[in-house]
Amino acid sequence: MTAIGFIGTGTIGNPMAARLIEGGQVLRVYDRQLGATVALEEKGAQRAASVREIADTCAVIFLSLPGPKQIEEVMLDAQGLLAHALPGATIVDLSTNALALNRQLAGLAEARGIHYLDAPVSGGKVGAAAGKLAIMVGGERPAFEAIRHLLDYLGENIFYLGTAGAGTLSKLINNQIFLCACVLIHEGFVMGAKAGMDPSTLLEVLKVSSAGSLMTRASLVLSRKFDLDVFSLAIAAKDVEMALASGQAVGAQMPMTAAASGVYQQALAAGLGAQDFFATVQVLEAAAGVTLPPLRKPPTQPA
Repeated sequence: MTAIGFIGTGTIGNPMAARLIEGGQVLRVYDRQLGATVALEEKGAQRAASVREIADTCAVIFLSLPGPKQIEEVMLDAQGLLAHALPGATIVDLSTNALALNRQLAGLAEARGIHYLDAPVSGGKVGAAAGKLAIMVGGERPAFEAIRHLLDYLGENIFYLGTAGAGTLSKLINNQIFLCACVLIHEGFVMGAKAGMDPSTLLEVLKVSSAGSLMTRASLVLSRKFDLDVFSLAIAAKDVEMALASGQAVGAQMPMTAAASGVYQQALAAGLGAQDFFATVQVLEAAAGVTLPPLRKPPTQPA
């Protein structure tokens, strides 16, 4: 069986790669951090010495990288994938990329006879470990159909969305709406606390009111547990910035996203990048001169 390449075996990449191994696939893995591949090697993966080795030996290559800078390096470096991939190889980028770079890479790959699919995922490391990710795919449909069986190991909801960039844009819109809505939730609760309202009581009111649909994750984003390693604020800020850039690229105005992005940038400047994305609440608290108390469990209703 021909080995499949997997580049980037960090927080999300590691459990995705493990799913492929558990599905019986032969995997050749690479990450700049040596320790990132150890658990996969123990499951039977072969560690490659370089990106070039993956390019030289694998006809299907998955990427799971932090962002555009790393993707551009892996794809465009002189020892990278586009320079050395096998003729007819398929590169499946599971990362959250920038729309303009994604389209550029798809064009360069096509000119070299290589298939490039943007296939970002949603569901976090828990969804990755369970094989229950949502996967949004853009690119050539025949290339998608040829590797669809591999995506089935990774996700329950797999969407083919059209030409190059469609998957990336769908993921950016998802993250834009979710991450910016969390800032809006923080704004409301900080305003309430500044006025002397109890956040726990306010949450119970909102859950059964017209804002209820936005309260699904309010307990998480108001938990003050900033070290859960759910989704780092630095990566969240990057995703919101890429959504803004994509809006500019397609000619769409995004004033609310721009405002939320400003809060994320303030949080980065305050040194909160390594904390979870909902640490943005601390920026709004500092501006208002108030700190939200931990949420209380609602009292048990009498029978």
